Amino acid sequence: MMLTRGDDYPIHQTPDPVAFAGTDRNFYDRYFFNGYAPDGSSFFAVAFGVYPHLDVADAHFCVVRGGVQHCLHASRRLGMERMALECGPIRIEVVEPLQALRVIVDGEGIAADLTFAGRAFPIAEPRFTWRIGPRTVMDYTRLTQNGHYTGWIEVDGARAALPEGSMGTRDRSWGVRPIGAADPQFAGRSLPQFFWQWTPINMTRRSVFFHLNAHADGTPWNTRAVIAPDGGGPASFSEFHEPRMASALADGTRWPASGALTIGEDAFTLTPLNRFQMRGLGYTSPVWGHGLDHGELEVAREDIDLASVDPARPDNLHVQMLCRVEGPGGEAGLGVFEQLAIGDYEPLGLKGLAGRE
Repeated sequence: MMLTRGDDYPIHQTPDPVAFAGTDRNFYDRYFFNGYAPDGSSFFAVAFGVYPHLDVADAHFCVVRGGVQHCLHASRRLGMERMALECGPIRIEVVEPLQALRVIVDGEGIAADLTFAGRAFPIAEPRFTWRIGPRTVMDYTRLTQNGHYTGWIEVDGARAALPEGSMGTRDRSWGVRPIGAADPQFAGRSLPQFFWQWTPINMTRRSVFFHLNAHADGTPWNTRAVIAPDGGGPASFSEFHEPRMASALADGTRWPASGALTIGEDAFTLTPLNRFQMRGLGYTSPVWGHGLDHGELEVAREDIDLASVDPARPDNLHVQMLCRVEGPGGEAGLGVFEQLAIGDYEPLGLKGLAGRE
């Protein structure tokens, strides 16, 4: 047994010290942030993960400038201390739980000091539980919150303050997902299938959230939409359990080209402005995948020329498209259309692992 800082807080979930998270080696605990200027001209994102049973923590920061996605990666041994929210040059501070957080970055020519403030209380998404045959592949909970950002970002000595009105989304998820080295004896299908859409949207006076996980035939296995008015709590949220997204794909890709989202009586049109590659935050990255062991501490920089990305490469399938959003009655906003389509997906005519066969 090992005692750590968390043991002095009333946050235990099992009889074990906080250093131990049940018995599943794939347990994780993650922070995610994205943000963008009110005119859609800039985009940044952060991911910070803790993997207690692998004894690894990793973090990533990305900013898009001039068509290049500048990425900072870091990984370290956790040392079983889950309350230490720093990984090399990337650090997170919880200023006010469920309301305000700060991200500090300084390494490899990339620096930032960003503070997030929530627009409303976070929403709690339905528990994600996904099994393939006998194996539980996913079993996690996530809170999501839209908000505003202040601060600055610097790349290679060029510092820029965030424009007034910068906004975005942050989430916290914890539970079980595939992490670290691949399971050599996974009893699943020979060809994987996974379909995911997520659209956190910042409208003028409210936040709009939609997500969809679906089987290959399009049948949802987890979906919901929530509308959260500014300053509100759970009692003020409107939940919808049969939202509908009609979307198209960009030519030659599995990336979304447009979206028409219907939530109750409201309709929202999503038009992409810019693209962000999620592998810059470790998602599906063959080198910086979440939970991979890089030793005591490893830090690296990666610069992705977005115009040169191969859309058929499996680690490039997962994207967030920054979108201009039009709502009912001329209401306007900005949001993200995230999509990951692996394998067959009948509603979009997708067959095979990653192409448009």
